[in-house]
Amino acid sequence: MSTFRGFIAIEINATPNILEFEKEIKKTGADVKLVEPQNIHITLKFMGDVKENLIDEIEQVMKDAVKKIQPFTIKLKGTGVFPNQNYVRVVWIEIKEAQVIETIANTIDEPLSKLGFKKEKRGFSPHLTIGRVKTAKNKQQLLKAIEKYVDVEFSIQEINSIKLKKSDLTSAGPIYTTIRDVTF
Repeated sequence: MSTFRGFIAIEINATPNILEFEKEIKKTGADVKLVEPQNIHITLKFMGDVKENLIDEIEQVMKDAVKKIQPFTIKLKGTGVFPNQNYVRVVWIEIKEAQVIETIANTIDEPLSKLGFKKEKRGFSPHLTIGRVKTAKNKQQLLKAIEKYVDVEFSIQEINSIKLKKSDLTSAGPIYTTIRDVTF
């Protein structure tokens, strides 16, 4: 049986402010793998290995999760890191007015667990990953760049779909392909 590395996400447009923030991070010389502009997204559920024969059932879970949802807007404003400033692993942009996103993420978790995917142990934390930090190289410069954008509004975006994505890992970075697109 064929499988693919899969996740459910909301695609986000890479606005000039987001791209400027990524350039600023690059200038620090920190050891950060930035998310490519075409790959910027909000992960609702990372599933790992997905059997292809489950695609239709996953799509149905997605449809059920958004059947009462209307298109909505989110504000991307502010920056931060996970897990903390002493040990930086992820650089992110904050999502304001994220209640609907949280609802969708929480709604898909239970039915996906019945299909064999692990339930989330941590609560959903709505954020937009911009980069993954590999080492502590130039950490102070990186933290200064992040601090510079802590109050910046990056964009307001309308959300009207969730997508089942396939992730092919390559040496040049991941390639994401949309397998199913559920609009609302």
